[in-house]
Amino acid sequence: MADEQQFIDNGLQRTQIDEFFQKELGRAGYGGMEVAKTPMGTQIVLKAEKPGMVIGKGGKNIRKITNTLETEFDLDDPQVDVQEVDEPDLNARIVADRLANALERGWYFRKAGHTTIDRIMEAGALGAEIVLSGKVTGARSRVEKFNRGYIKHNGEPAEEIVDHGIGTAVMKLGTIGVQVKIIPPNAELPDDFEIYEDVDVSDYVEEAEGVDELLAGEPDEEAEEGEEPSMGAPPEEAEEAAESAESAEEVIEEEVVDDFEDPEVPDEADVEEELDDLAADVDEELDEETEAEAEELMDEMDEDEQEGDEE
Repeated sequence: MADEQQFIDNGLQRTQIDEFFQKELGRAGYGGMEVAKTPMGTQIVLKAEKPGMVIGKGGKNIRKITNTLETEFDLDDPQVDVQEVDEPDLNARIVADRLANALERGWYFRKAGHTTIDRIMEAGALGAEIVLSGKVTGARSRVEKFNRGYIKHNGEPAEEIVDHGIGTAVMKLGTIGVQVKIIPPNAELPDDFEIYEDVDVSDYVEEAEGVDELLAGEPDEEAEEGEEPSMGAPPEEAEEAAESAESAEEVIEEEVVDDFEDPEVPDEADVEEELDDLAADVDEELDEETEAEAEELMDEMDEDEQEGDEE
C-alpha cells in the first residue's frame, strides 16, 4: 500500500473511532482521545469528565468498548486508558456539548452563550469564542458570536494552541451548530513579550567598537588607487603599498614626457611667401586656359564666315 493511501486510511479510521466515542460516551463528558500504535498493540487514551461512567460497574463498559474496537475497527490488541479532565471548562469539546444540551433543554441562546463564555474566562482561559449557527430564534437561520479575551483565527498558533470543539443541538425548528474555541492559560503565543523593571540594561547591551578602532581596520584612499592591501592589514603595510604606487606613477610620467617632442612651428613670413607663390601659379594656369579657349572661339567664327561666303 502506498504511503499516501496509508495516511488516508489512518485518518479515516481515527475519525470513525472518535465519532464512536462521542456517541457512546456523550453522557460521561467525552473530551477527546489520543491514539498511538506500539509494538505491543494500539494505545488509546480517553479524556472524560466522568471516568467512572466510562469504566462502568466492574469494568463492564470499558471491556465492551475494547471488544468493539477490536472487532469493528480491526485494531490489534487495543489498550484503553481513561483519564479525568482536570478543568472541564477549559476543554472545548466538553463545553460545546454542555452548551448544546442547554439549548435543547430550552435555554435562550444569548443567555446560554454569555453564561458559558463567562465560565470559560473564569477558569483562567486567555481567550474564547463561541459561534452558534442555525435557527436560533425564528424560521430564518443566522450566526451569533460571543467573544472574550484574545483568540487566534489562522496560522500555526490557531492549529497547535487553540482548542476546538463542535456540538450539535437538535431543536424543533432545526439543528443548531455549536462551535467553541479556547486558548488555555499559560499558552506561549508567538507575539507575547514581557517588560522587566529595575533591570540593569548594560548587562544586555553589547559594547560597540570605537571610531579609532573602525578607522584602523579600513584601508587608506591612496592605497585603494594602487595595490589594495588585504583587509585587516597593519598600517605599516598600507603605507608601503601607497609609496610603491606613487613611485610607479612618477616613472610612467617621465617616460611619457621623453617620448613626445615639441613640433617646429613655421614663421609667419614663410607662410605668406608660400601663399603668394601658390596664387601666382594659379593665375598663370588660368590665363593660359582662357587664351586657349579664346583662340578656339575665333577659329570657329572664321570657319562659319567662310561657309557663309561659299553659299
